[in-house]
Amino acid sequence: MTEVVKRGFPGMKSVKDLPIVQDAPPPGGFPSIRIERRLPSTGPTGVAIFAGLAAIMGYGFYKLNAQREEKRFEADEIHAVRQIVKPVLQAEWDLRYLEHLRKEREEEARVMKDVPGWKVGDSTSRHRWLPPLESWDKRPLV
Repeated sequence: MTEVVKRGFPGMKSVKDLPIVQDAPPPGGFPSIRIERRLPSTGPTGVAIFAGLAAIMGYGFYKLNAQREEKRFEADEIHAVRQIVKPVLQAEWDLRYLEHLRKEREEEARVMKDVPGWKVGDSTSRHRWLPPLESWDKRPLV
């Protein structure tokens, strides 16, 4: 269609005057077009992963419970032993306290021997001090 289209000029008057040329598929047809998504199945499925994690967590909770029971048994055993030994330890603490008190009074008598009217062991205040009842498990007096 390189001719100039003018009225009355000989040439092509319509598109229908063109020769018919049609593209055809190759013999045997075109290959089919793949439109579905085909991904390779790599790795375990979601259900398998979930089941594996559930099994691991179940085993972990089982071991945690067993450890808690063992710790509870050991704590009960320690508590029972402490209850048995407590009177002996308290007696030892009382003896240490009395020895400490005796040394303090001897020191007080030595330091205050020149003060007239001083009584060794008398309190200088009106408050009464008592040793702690369960102090056997703390540091001993020096």
